[in-house]
Amino acid sequence: MPYAFIHDVPANEEMYREIRALLPDSNPPGLISHVAIVREDGLRYVDVWATEADWIRFRDECVGPALGRVRAEHGMTNDEWLATHEEVEVIDVWQLGS
Repeated sequence: MPYAFIHDVPANEEMYREIRALLPDSNPPGLISHVAIVREDGLRYVDVWATEADWIRFRDECVGPALGRVRAEHGMTNDEWLATHEEVEVIDVWQLGS
């Protein structure tokens, strides 16, 4: 069963683009879908991964270092980066071409 989550972060589009530029150009193994949405108080990511292990590996190897670098460049501490993470149950994934 796929692993999915909703992640709300106190970032803006500029910060998102800076983080994204530090990530690999190719799709990470296991990523099914990633959607970044603008919200009043930041951004919301909705991700679907083949497995939770795929997400954790990508988070630890790629997202974490990129996020740390961009946060530091913007002078943000961990306390200021109050993100929420909610796992959600997937009942269907409909992809183009599949």
